[in-house]
Amino acid sequence: MKFLPNLINTFYFKSFDFQTSKSKAIFNYSFDDGTEFVEEIIFHNVATEIGNEKLRALNNCLKYLHLVLGISYYKAAVPEKIVIENYSISEDIANFFNSLYIKGLGEFAYNNKLNLNEKVRFPFSLKRNHLPSFINLPECIAIPVGGGKDSIVTLDVMKSTNKSLMIFSLGDFDVTRKIAIKANLPYIFVERRLSPTLFKINEKGAYNGHVPFSAILAFILPIAAILYGFNIAVLSNERSANVGNLVYNGIEVNHQYSKSFEFEKQISNFLKKYLLSNFNYFSFLRPLSDIGIAKLFSKLDYFHNTFISCNSAFKIQKNNQNQEWCLKCPKCRFTFLALSPFIEKKKLISIFGSNLLNDKNQIIGFDELIGIKGHKPFECVGELNESIAAFILLSRHSNWNKDLIVQRFIKFALPSISAPDDIVNSAFSFSEKHLLPNFFYKVLYAYFRS
Repeated sequence: MKFLPNLINTFYFKSFDFQTSKSKAIFNYSFDDGTEFVEEIIFHNVATEIGNEKLRALNNCLKYLHLVLGISYYKAAVPEKIVIENYSISEDIANFFNSLYIKGLGEFAYNNKLNLNEKVRFPFSLKRNHLPSFINLPECIAIPVGGGKDSIVTLDVMKSTNKSLMIFSLGDFDVTRKIAIKANLPYIFVERRLSPTLFKINEKGAYNGHVPFSAILAFILPIAAILYGFNIAVLSNERSANVGNLVYNGIEVNHQYSKSFEFEKQISNFLKKYLLSNFNYFSFLRPLSDIGIAKLFSKLDYFHNTFISCNSAFKIQKNNQNQEWCLKCPKCRFTFLALSPFIEKKKLISIFGSNLLNDKNQIIGFDELIGIKGHKPFECVGELNESIAAFILLSRHSNWNKDLIVQRFIKFALPSISAPDDIVNSAFSFSEKHLLPNFFYKVLYAYFRS
């Protein structure tokens, strides 16, 4: 039977629970037609005996994770009404989640031709007794690692501080384990099991699309901090994530909204105000551009044959995961482009398995990266000017400037650029817009200047 989103009027946040014996959190949701969703989050390799103080802190944090995880199910029908059963939230908290759902689902709304501005309205109570928990957390830093160049740069810099570190992963991926082994750091991972019902209704006509993954990660981290023992989460989101892709229904659509500085400021404050008062969350690489990080990563030869930024390696369903670069997506193109001015040509081609800059099938994709066609791709890629800066450098590089895509840039784009050196210098500048505590700022700046 077909699933008809327009027949759904209400989305319910039903309940949540934490099973200490299995270190598993369970979250329940439903639509008013009887469709039910059950999501599980498993925290692997943690103690099964948890004291009352930790349990109270956990329950407080789980409430907010319940709200953010709901975005994956709410979007299947985007009904007019939202109901929270068993607990209430304040107007301030409701406004935070209104904003997160609307902006975090911006790309989804654009692709499905929906207007969420008047739909997303979280209910709230006038009570204001929503206080954060405070428990003693060990002095330790968790670094969320996917498998790409950014988090590897963060790892390398942070190891120079001699602080206690651990690698955190949302999902257990081969590439992340390999990076942890090479970095010689403790590895912890949390497993997310989406409700099977979601996949079933997706096949029957439910709305589907991008959700703000990094926002979900942000709400899992305080719970992990309680269970695994760390007090700081250091992200690897760069300043390039601040720039959106296009404007739709009066709102900037940004594929990387939950990686943006706007969201970082909001979530950092929100976690302290409502979840854990002594937990710190910030992005270490915020002052740097994506291509600036690529330049730093180019020096880390030890990881060059391990990393992978292609999303095909990180799909939710393991049987769909690919352990190689797909060479067809914007992330593959941009990563290859960003590294090409800094890594020897033969080596870079051996890493990817192909020379993307000499492939006619890549023309349209690279045109999108520099703004000749379409809009900035809905992917985690750098700003248009960063791609242009990379091409400017390649146009001056004898090993690259005869390749097809670079030749096209030289012929059709370069003549219209009046100040190419300014574009290059800007791409590699150090921004002062960040939340880095002074110690971490000094560490990154010294590394950047070295």
